[in-house]
Amino acid sequence: MLGSGAKAAKPSFVSYISPEEIHIKEPIEKEVNPRLLPGELLLCEANTVYKYIQEDGSNRGTYGKLVCTNFKIAFLDEDSASDDNEPQFKNKIVGENDITLQCVDQIYGVYDEKKKLLTGQLRKYPEKLIIYCKDLRVFHFCLRYTKEEEVKRIVSGIVHHSQTPKLLKRLFLFSYASAAPNNTDGRNQTVMFDTLEDWRDELERTKGNVKYKAVVTNEGYRVSEKIYKTISKPPYELLKTDDLSSSLPSLQDIQTAYTRFKQLFLIDNSTDFWATDVKWFSLLESTNWLEIIRRFLKKAIEVAECLERQHTNVLLIEESATDLCCVISSLVQVMMDSYSRTKSGFQSLIQKEWVTGGHGFLDRCNHLHKTDKEEAPVFLLLLNCVWQLVQQYPPAFEFTETYLTVLSDSLYVPIFSTFFFNSQHQKDTNTTGESLKIQSGPFKFLTVWDWSVQFEPKAQALLSNPLYAEKPKPDKSQRKTTRFKHQRQLSLPLTQTKSSPKRGFFREETDHLIKNLLGKRIGKFINSSDEPHNSFREFYDSWHSKPVDYHGLLLPCIDGPEIKVWAQRYLRWIPEAQLHGGGTIATAAKILDLMEEVQSLQVKMDEEHSQAISRDVQAVPMLRNSARLSSLFPFALHQRQSIKPALPTSTWKDLEDEDDLVKRDDEFVDLTGDML
Repeated sequence: MLGSGAKAAKPSFVSYISPEEIHIKEPIEKEVNPRLLPGELLLCEANTVYKYIQEDGSNRGTYGKLVCTNFKIAFLDEDSASDDNEPQFKNKIVGENDITLQCVDQIYGVYDEKKKLLTGQLRKYPEKLIIYCKDLRVFHFCLRYTKEEEVKRIVSGIVHHSQTPKLLKRLFLFSYASAAPNNTDGRNQTVMFDTLEDWRDELERTKGNVKYKAVVTNEGYRVSEKIYKTISKPPYELLKTDDLSSSLPSLQDIQTAYTRFKQLFLIDNSTDFWATDVKWFSLLESTNWLEIIRRFLKKAIEVAECLERQHTNVLLIEESATDLCCVISSLVQVMMDSYSRTKSGFQSLIQKEWVTGGHGFLDRCNHLHKTDKEEAPVFLLLLNCVWQLVQQYPPAFEFTETYLTVLSDSLYVPIFSTFFFNSQHQKDTNTTGESLKIQSGPFKFLTVWDWSVQFEPKAQALLSNPLYAEKPKPDKSQRKTTRFKHQRQLSLPLTQTKSSPKRGFFREETDHLIKNLLGKRIGKFINSSDEPHNSFREFYDSWHSKPVDYHGLLLPCIDGPEIKVWAQRYLRWIPEAQLHGGGTIATAAKILDLMEEVQSLQVKMDEEHSQAISRDVQAVPMLRNSARLSSLFPFALHQRQSIKPALPTSTWKDLEDEDDLVKRDDEFVDLTGDML
């Protein structure tokens, strides 16, 4: 017993276990196996892998199995075997803890708390693995409790299958196509532009002010003798030419800007997020990504002015004719043609301008990891530009920003052929199954436009805008002939280039001949083309001073802060950026509730007249309990709420090295309520 004058000893506690062993779910006892797609093979696996929850740097997480297949990297825990609490917006192909091999951006290993980029063969294997994804997810795995042999197999397998160069026919696209039953046509009212009738229908629909006709003389990628006669005749001299290679940022500029930009969103944990919070806007501006978006939108407005006000055709020119031309031509059509603002119309536009038009998806997305020199997020740039229009004029678009987000994710899902070839010619020459003995006849690839492959009908409803101002059908008695002025010309370079199997509409051995001939002809008058007119500002201001016609010409706002960050895509995995119960989703939920009430009343009225319209009611996605939803819904629905330090960021950062305050729970205050 202690004497009356003795002081009690200070309580002390020493932990001999790591943080991972404190904040864990127990290791799974039952065997959990990955769900494999047709043609998918398990390559390697490792047990007792610890996956961190990178929210507050507390090393919380769960144990599970890490596997690598010829399609994906997947983490399996006890929740993987259960269908309970499934999210409302679930992808049937790629799960929450799945990373397709094409979606892997960079892989780092942690050695003694130091990060090292992992490439090629490894001499020493890391204790932690960090995977940065192209959709901006970040995965942290601890391998300290995994058997050494399993660590070697899983790390080597992941690095090899996701980072090393590969042959085209080694992509999972071909394995899936040879094994999966193709029981869907995949069109969904999307015009694929793979038949003569598709092109004839498009010419008839647009009714351009220049007479064209669709022919098959260059069928099979042969050179058409239509081509030589056209060089010396109109309409090539009755138009304005615009060399995009000299008036817009280069592909290298675009790639550099996006590389800097995406680093702002590849956040390891909440500590890193708040550390950069005070300088985030200056960092954003220094990337130049939003400025590039603004310049492309401005160029599209300049082209629209020539077509709309000056009634002049425009010939877009660049060296490859399949990058910048595709962006500007697509933007102009979205701005001028209301059909391109419907879901089927936008998908048909992508098929026409990008897929059939010969954009090099394989190289620009670097699906084969052969070289970084060809990589550039050109298609993602288009989606960013279209998003600006969607968020500025929501009623004008039949699709939502969620549609654009999942479309950007689909760039890295190798079961669809849409984004995995450089040209239609390359696709056609690689669809025979000569290299695979099990394959007889051509491959039957899926198209990304069949959304039922990825989403159930309930989830697909979130891709369509229930507030879309649908174009009214014209009165037959007062119908007027409308003429859509814009026709995209075949954009060709001015100088002779090396032959390439991936560019343009022609076969590689004839491609350079056509480009050289037309390049010389166009070169005679390209130098005389006018500089952007001083009337641009007048045209821009005049349009914005009038009421918006959601089915007519649509010009984006491009001044200063009007160009914004696509929050749903870039911030969806960062809990700190979520606004719970607020944002546009809260407004949409209230409007949808009113729509449901109005439609219910309409149904009751129609029932009295024996006319039920229940199918219309079912088409509207209902968002119950909007207070529980995040502003980044539907992707952040199951994310935990973030905690923010009570101290100002600068003070909190200064104290970090002196005291371990930031790691103590009592030094954090949940300020979520203050954000509402």
